[in-house]
Amino acid sequence: MWDIILNPFVTILAWLYAALNQDIVLAIVVLTVIIRILTFPLFAKQQESQKKMQQIQPQLKKLQEKYKGDKEKMSQAQMKLYRENKVNPVGGCFPMLIQFPILIGLYQAIFFALAATPFQLVDLSERLLIPGLDSLIPLQRMWSPIPQLTALLPELDLTLSPMENPTYALALPLLVLVTTWGQQKLTMSSVGQKPAKKDDDDGDGAGGQAAAMTKSMTTIMPIMFGFFSLSFSVGLSIYFVTSNLIGVVQYSPQGKQFLGRIFGRKSSEEAPVEVVFEDDEPVKKTRKRRKKKPRRK
Repeated sequence: MWDIILNPFVTILAWLYAALNQDIVLAIVVLTVIIRILTFPLFAKQQESQKKMQQIQPQLKKLQEKYKGDKEKMSQAQMKLYRENKVNPVGGCFPMLIQFPILIGLYQAIFFALAATPFQLVDLSERLLIPGLDSLIPLQRMWSPIPQLTALLPELDLTLSPMENPTYALALPLLVLVTTWGQQKLTMSSVGQKPAKKDDDDGDGAGGQAAAMTKSMTTIMPIMFGFFSLSFSVGLSIYFVTSNLIGVVQYSPQGKQFLGRIFGRKSSEEAPVEVVFEDDEPVKKTRKRRKKKPRRK
C-alpha cells in the first residue's frame, strides 16, 4: 500500500537530484516545498474548521451550563448549534487523514533515497519508476553547507545522525526544535487559541484542561522532535527544518494572504455570534457592529 505513495516520491526526488546538479539537499528542500504547497488547500481547510470550532466554544460552554444534567437535550442543542454555524465537528480530522500518508510518504522517500547499505541501494533502484534514473545510484550522501570552507566546516554524511557527524551538525536538532516551536505557536494563534485561565474553566474543568493540554503540547512537541533529531539522519533533520519553515510561512498572516491569492481563497472575518435561550432552545444572534458617527465640527 505504501509503495503507491512512496515510489512516486522516491522517483521525483531522484529526478530533482539529477536536475539540480546532483545536490541531494537542494532536491530535498525543493520536493518538500512542492508537497507543502500542493497540500496547502488541505491545511487551509483544517485550519478553517479548527477556527470555527474555537469561535463557538463560548456557546458550547453556555449549552453545557444550561443542560448540565440532561445529556439528550445537550446533544440536540449542540447539533443545532453546529448546523446554525455550519461547523463539522470532525471537519478538522478529514484533511489530516489525507495529509498524513502524504507527509509520511515524503519522509520515507528521503529515508530510502539516502541509502546507506547495499540492501537499501538495491531496494532504491527497484522503486524508481522512470527508466535511466537507476544510473544515479548511489546518490551523493556527502554535503557541505559552504563548499568553499570545507576546512572549517567538513562535509556532512546525510545518512548519519548529528552525533556521528562533525560537531556543527548538532545545530540541526536545535533548528528542528526552534522551527517546530515557531510553527506550533503560529498554528495556535491562527485558530484563535489562547492560554488557559482559571476563570475560563467550567464546572467539570474541560475547557481549562483542553487549553492546558494544547499549551503543554506546544512545549512538548518541539522538545520531542529536537530530541529525536539527534538520532535521525542529517538528511531527515533538513527535511524537518524545511517543512517547519514552510509551515511558519503558511500560518503567518502574510503567507496566508499570498497563498490565498494563489489558490483563490479569501479570508473573511465573521461578526461575533451570541447564543441566547428562548423556550429552552438556543437561538443564534449576530451582534451588529455600530457604525461610528462622524464628529461635528
